[in-house]
Amino acid sequence: MIFVVDIGNSNIVIAIMDDNRNVIETRRIQTEKQGSLQHFMNEIKNVFEIDEETILGKIRLRDIEGVVISSVVPEVTDKVSEVMKIITGKNVLVVKNDIETGIIIATDFPDKVGTDLIVDSVAAMMEYGGKIVIFDMGTATTCSVVDEGTYLGTIIIPGVAISNEALVKRASQLPPIEFKAPKNLIGKNTIESMQSGIVYASAAMVDGLIKRVEDSLNTEVTVIATGGIAGLIIPYCERNIIYEPDLLLKGLWYLYYNNVGVSI
Repeated sequence: MIFVVDIGNSNIVIAIMDDNRNVIETRRIQTEKQGSLQHFMNEIKNVFEIDEETILGKIRLRDIEGVVISSVVPEVTDKVSEVMKIITGKNVLVVKNDIETGIIIATDFPDKVGTDLIVDSVAAMMEYGGKIVIFDMGTATTCSVVDEGTYLGTIIIPGVAISNEALVKRASQLPPIEFKAPKNLIGKNTIESMQSGIVYASAAMVDGLIKRVEDSLNTEVTVIATGGIAGLIIPYCERNIIYEPDLLLKGLWYLYYNNVGVSI
């Protein structure tokens, strides 16, 4: 078993995965950019109920083989890495551009591509292969295109949540709302109208981008969606889209074993 850690702009997702890529346990904590090493130590120990020998009272610490981390928040990376090393007593692999990914990055500035996008692409390539479009719907919505193991590039869109926050902040008569599908596509009140925009307009954007990417590549693609909001949006898309909530965690699993030399 290994710890896999995804440090995002809003949350840090920490999971324990077994040798068959199964997620055994998952916890998340807030990404406190100014948090101290002790802060992250306390948070991680608390959510996993870690003592000197066990995790959650049932998993032995000595059974953890190692740790792998992907981060888009540089000011937090080293602190969380150090905490995981202290807790497990094992080496920590931090995903950077110099590790072996098995993917060719065909962008203008390969070293500037977000590690989360590369990790998603690794998982998609290993699990599905071929020509792939990956929607990762978190703080930002990204649409990454991978062609037979070559990362062609990404489309970056403001995330659903921050777009809604900006709308509420800038339009004084629009209230905060619950993120869910409304009864009616054509809203009968302000709340329904905003919910329709969140769900149906976002789904239409996904459908539309898939068509434009396929037109650009002149071929059909396999489409995968992941990220916190994807589970709400994807059911309302017209295109066939594979929902993979653990895509990034699987990518980290592949990268760990590819880079520490253990056969998969």
